[in-house]
Amino acid sequence: MGRLRNHIVGSLALSAVLIAPSAGALESVNFNLSGASDDLAASLQGASLVEAARRDRRTDPQEIFGAAQADYARLLGALYAAGRYSGTISIKIDGREAADIAPLNAPARIGTVTIAVNPGPEFVFSRADATPLAQGTELPDGFAVGQPALSGTIRQAADAAVDGWRAAGHAKAQIGSQQLLASHPRQTLDARLGVAPGPQVRFGKLTFTGQNRMRLARLYKIAGLTEGVVYSPEELRKAADRLRRTGVFRSVALTEAETLGPGNTLDITASVVEMPWRRLGFGAEVTSTEGASVSAFWMHRNLRGGGERMTVEAEVSKIGLKNSGGVDWTLGVTVERPASFTPDTTAKLTLGLGRESDVGTRTDLVRFGFGLSHIFSDRLTGRADILYTISRATDSSGRRVFRSLSLPVGATWDRRDNKLDPSRGFWIDAEAMPFLGFKQTGSGLRAKIDARGFYPLGERVVLAARLQGGIVTGTTLPETPTDYRFWSGGGGTVRGQPYKSLGVTIGRLTVGGTQFVGGSFEVRGKVTDKIGVVGFVDYGRISDADFSAAPLSNWHAGAGIGVRYATPVGPLRLDLAAPAGGRKGDGVQFYLGIGQAF
Repeated sequence: MGRLRNHIVGSLALSAVLIAPSAGALESVNFNLSGASDDLAASLQGASLVEAARRDRRTDPQEIFGAAQADYARLLGALYAAGRYSGTISIKIDGREAADIAPLNAPARIGTVTIAVNPGPEFVFSRADATPLAQGTELPDGFAVGQPALSGTIRQAADAAVDGWRAAGHAKAQIGSQQLLASHPRQTLDARLGVAPGPQVRFGKLTFTGQNRMRLARLYKIAGLTEGVVYSPEELRKAADRLRRTGVFRSVALTEAETLGPGNTLDITASVVEMPWRRLGFGAEVTSTEGASVSAFWMHRNLRGGGERMTVEAEVSKIGLKNSGGVDWTLGVTVERPASFTPDTTAKLTLGLGRESDVGTRTDLVRFGFGLSHIFSDRLTGRADILYTISRATDSSGRRVFRSLSLPVGATWDRRDNKLDPSRGFWIDAEAMPFLGFKQTGSGLRAKIDARGFYPLGERVVLAARLQGGIVTGTTLPETPTDYRFWSGGGGTVRGQPYKSLGVTIGRLTVGGTQFVGGSFEVRGKVTDKIGVVGFVDYGRISDADFSAAPLSNWHAGAGIGVRYATPVGPLRLDLAAPAGGRKGDGVQFYLGIGQAF
């Protein structure tokens, strides 16, 4: 009787194999899983609601009884997920089969639950078809004759077939029929999926709900969905991403209409929830080489009802740092407008003031400009600005004023698997900035690159490398604005060496150079899921081509160890480093921050 019931349940579940089983996990619960591998045993125990109740110390008899009756289908789903279609299941409550107990006659007390599963042999596909398919559709490799007949593989094949048609504009594609026939003597499964593509669809009317201060015309411009264009799920995803990137909304959801409109059009409803208009933030950090810094910002997310974002930022750094020449400070205002010229282009206006103080040198500057940034894809972004900068440098030789008009153009290519804590992939940022100098300021080109790569060794070790480079060409060092020059030392270049400790020396004066090369290498290991350790070495070299005949080219290195603690916003980082070669600083330096060093 029990075996017959199991086969009836099995037949019903097999016809609905595309419905995914969920997973779950009491005191005195015994499992008898004869013939099950360790992985399958773990899957079966993980699928059991009775086991979940035991682990959570829940002992209410009604709850345990309900969990036992539900476990027949859940355990059968776990067997199908492993390609086992002739298994038997028995769940006994104090010696009575749970399926034989009437719901209205549930036991008032439950002492022992015994779950016995004989998984049976693994089935393979004797046929694996999904038709018709849109051009270019790729089904899972496992959905093929002779491969294990896992129910998850069938679901993946169904999803791939439907997604292929949706990508071709058939928004209402679905699985129209399915035939799943198990041959127990042959231990095979005949799987045939029939796809109903439906008509090719075009985007219909886009309707917004939930907006408060945002103007409708700007919402349409930002979303970038064009009525009458062939439907594309990728374009729908991009529209949602564009709305989220504005920072105006707490949530964005784009919903397709259930039925098609006239002419096979599909209306879209965008439901948005706006964030508070204004935001105020503060920050602070401290290192032994760069001193303490404090920062604050004020932001208006929607200045004129079109998603315009204005940010006022201020920072004071090198507080308490000895022999640094004084504190540095910056004050800046930025106004950004999304969907300028194209839905993926953001325009911005910037105005900045600041002071940089080094030993023997102080630079005050004013900079304003206009810029554009464009998102080419999820991985590639570009930017271009036009900036006018006035800087006044004061040192032992007197005061000089630099005036320049620059055109920085850059791109960022991001192939990391995780932006906060990558374990594989790479990230490259490159920028070229031609500049035109006025009066005593030279003209030339400043270029820089920052490339980072990540490679996993197993599941717990990651190798990370970084290469930095920069050059100023076309002008002499004295004619180069001080804020265009390169330094090395500190957390962003060489840990273990004092901040901006390496430049080039002209007489008794040390200044930034026109050429920079830096490299870093890290071995990152996980001790637990939360705690990691890091060993690293950094290298930096600064030089100037005009003075290459003199012994002015310098290099230095640092090495150390660090600890990482995983948090939702990235790993908490503590690094300890010391000089390791070249022009050496003194002592051990520490660095504390959020996120990996690179």
